Amino acid sequence: MEKGIELKIAEEVKKAGGRVFYVGGYVRDRLLNINNKDVDIEVHGITAEKLYEILKSVGQPLKYGDSFGVYSLKGYDIDIAMPRSEKATGKGHRDFEVTVDPFIGYDKAARRRDFTINALMQDVISDEIIDSFNGIEDLNNKVLRCVDPVTFIEDPLRALRAAQFASRFEFAVEQNTIDLCRTINLEYLSKERVFEEMKKALLKGKKPSVFFETLKEMNQLDFWFKEVKDLIGVKQDEIHHPEGDVYTHTMEVIDRAVEYRDNVSDPLYFVLFCLCHDFGKVITTEVIDGRIHAYEHETKGLPLINNFLNRLSNEKELIHYVSNMVPLHMKPLSLIAQNSSDKAYYRMFDKAINKEDLIWFAFTDKAGSEEYKTVLFEKLDAYNRLMEKPFVTGKDLIEAGIEPDEHFSEYLEYAHNLRLADVKKEAALSQTLSYIKQKKNGN
Repeated sequence: MEKGIELKIAEEVKKAGGRVFYVGGYVRDRLLNINNKDVDIEVHGITAEKLYEILKSVGQPLKYGDSFGVYSLKGYDIDIAMPRSEKATGKGHRDFEVTVDPFIGYDKAARRRDFTINALMQDVISDEIIDSFNGIEDLNNKVLRCVDPVTFIEDPLRALRAAQFASRFEFAVEQNTIDLCRTINLEYLSKERVFEEMKKALLKGKKPSVFFETLKEMNQLDFWFKEVKDLIGVKQDEIHHPEGDVYTHTMEVIDRAVEYRDNVSDPLYFVLFCLCHDFGKVITTEVIDGRIHAYEHETKGLPLINNFLNRLSNEKELIHYVSNMVPLHMKPLSLIAQNSSDKAYYRMFDKAINKEDLIWFAFTDKAGSEEYKTVLFEKLDAYNRLMEKPFVTGKDLIEAGIEPDEHFSEYLEYAHNLRLADVKKEAALSQTLSYIKQKKNGN
């Protein structure tokens, strides 16, 4: 990999008697041949004052705070840190007392890292790797192992990071590290940090299910992911779901969603739609005449979905998207099964925030056939052509003498239903005016 500004920094630091290393995830990703544009370097053996002079000589340094010894350079994706030790002062992810010490030594500097695969240091000039905790061996064996059991549990976010890395790299979390994660209290984490780790797993994970499976093994689903945990053991009809309970089905769906992440409007929104789509089965599943049913789970689960997403995020568009799409998630394939009319498809697409996403979901949920895909996209094309035709607007009603009042939206909805029925504009306007007249006359 070509070296850039970090090599200039390393050469100047070397002249001053110090040494610069690539550190953390940047080294890990280099060894895994994964592209990582965010360069992290650590500067050893010179004072903070001398480092700042060097940074000024190669660019415009930006300080993150003197107490942390972390800098960047304007215009570059690079984090420049000095070695430091950390001591927990509270229960949260940021509750640490940081001591910057450029002469702490390589082993002690690496000891504050979470996992051995993230404790590797690579000399920027020579490419020599310093591996104080057998990180290369764990990297080769695809194992996540904590560096220091004592300091590991001081940062509760590390349990989520373990699950996230396991999902992204398909690594196994070593049993002692699992046991440590079981002792961690995640309640004091901020929703933003929890959401960010889940987001990385859902968007970068080769198998997003591993994130939840790992948290399940750690007994860490209870607080932040209660609704996911509640899916465990909820039975389904074996005819339609031979794979097992709702949890197993949901994990399969979010793994299949990986195939469609590049097709959809927003990959994160889509995978969360997949994750939440069957939450309602927890409260609606029952046995009737010997068969398992979950009638209206697609709508009755909305309060559970809102609780889950609001616990993790303040993003209103995300919550609105998932809440809109989940009630429609069964429609595409059920309309095909029922040989429904074109108008039924048009109504379905009209309700969906993103019509294409709804089709792609059908294939994550049921692994549908190419024949079904063809039918659904043909129906969507027909809907889009329909929406291009002239239609009755509010302006048309006003020009026809209808005064806007509290019933005006109802009149527009009536006209819109005629549009979905492919009634030509002139006829639709006439029918809408007749409807309005009847309403005003009390009929």
